[in-house]
Amino acid sequence: MKNEKKEKKTSKLLYDTHEKPPIGKWIVLALQHLFAMFGATILVPILVNSAAGETVLTIPVTLAASGIGTLIYILCTKGKSPVYLGSSFAFITPIIVAYQKGGTSGFVTGIFFAGVVYVIFALAIKFFGKKWLEKLLPPIVVAPMIIIIGLSLAPSAISQIGLNSDVIVWKHLIVALFTFLVTAIAAIAGKGFAKIIPFLIGIASGYILAICFGIVDFKPVAEAAWFIFPKFLLPFKDYTFSLNGLLTIAPVALVTISEHIGDHMALSTIIDKDLINDPGLEKTLLGDGIATSVAGLLGGPANTTYGENTSVVGMTKVASVWVIGLAALLAIFIAFLGKISAIISTIPNAVLGGVSLLLYGFIAVNGLKVIVKNKIDFENLRNVVVVSTMLVLGLGGAVITIGTGDVSISFTGMALAAIVGILLNLFLPQEK
Repeated sequence: MKNEKKEKKTSKLLYDTHEKPPIGKWIVLALQHLFAMFGATILVPILVNSAAGETVLTIPVTLAASGIGTLIYILCTKGKSPVYLGSSFAFITPIIVAYQKGGTSGFVTGIFFAGVVYVIFALAIKFFGKKWLEKLLPPIVVAPMIIIIGLSLAPSAISQIGLNSDVIVWKHLIVALFTFLVTAIAAIAGKGFAKIIPFLIGIASGYILAICFGIVDFKPVAEAAWFIFPKFLLPFKDYTFSLNGLLTIAPVALVTISEHIGDHMALSTIIDKDLINDPGLEKTLLGDGIATSVAGLLGGPANTTYGENTSVVGMTKVASVWVIGLAALLAIFIAFLGKISAIISTIPNAVLGGVSLLLYGFIAVNGLKVIVKNKIDFENLRNVVVVSTMLVLGLGGAVITIGTGDVSISFTGMALAAIVGILLNLFLPQEK
């Protein structure tokens, strides 16, 4: 029986979680994981900076935080879960809002405490089990939050393309349209690894066309050094802690925790291991939470598990944590290469707009998928009240401020929608 089980597992995976491939394959497989994560990971700081109109996040710090966070996750899960942590799109709008309200201190505090929320949930699961989590974050609350995350970013995509202006620059519009179409075709018709990295393919293709149209400025690349030291932030030197930032960003962790669970369930199916029980949700959430807090302290965006990671494992049949670890080390190494960061910084807004047009819609549609998958009944008025209230609060720019001046705290859009949604679901009576 033992031999049969071993043969079955071997046929399912080329390399199990603890197995280290030969050096040649090891490097190639690690690069595959890195490329799958690379486009989405660097896109977060690019989009945040573009929407904010100034540099809020830097690409080198983002890459380094991603690699460091992945290594922290591997340590917390004792090398039992083949997960790479990249930058979370869910935090884009909250980071911008927190930065506008409290500067660097605002967004750093928020991301740090988003990680703390993960850790609190991990400890609660360890001591009280998982059933309470289902009551706190059911699909009826999580689905509209995901929709809000995607649609709240829509104006940014339109602005990047230039469709919010009376004067349309046709070169930019053509580049954006081309980028959009290439990304969409790669996502729909791509085969093998190409289907996993549609956004990276779209950005590269749009960038080449932008070069041909003469709208790329290579001056930053020429001026950049080959090797740099990422501009990590230091607590109490570069920032202090801000209560406003905490309340703006931290509640978003309630949604990304649900995504975390879903990604681990999907990965469990692929590698034929129950990651929810071994290493356990308390350990995976702990790793993700500490990684996010560390990323925030360094000045990077929040970390998260990625569907791309699951896709690569499923495609390559390689679940080796050694491969994930090497990919993390390569990400940290690339963070010190100045020329690469400079090239990334020259990507025009038109290219970003073309990708974002699809990306933000993808995020919102994932919320609709949650509704369909869980067969949420909208003939039930209770469900209608919860979802509609959350959508209006999240997308309408709602703000509740308590106090005045430096001692005031604000609950804005997305955070307010999450809190109100949870409370409505817990306390609204069931429809008779």
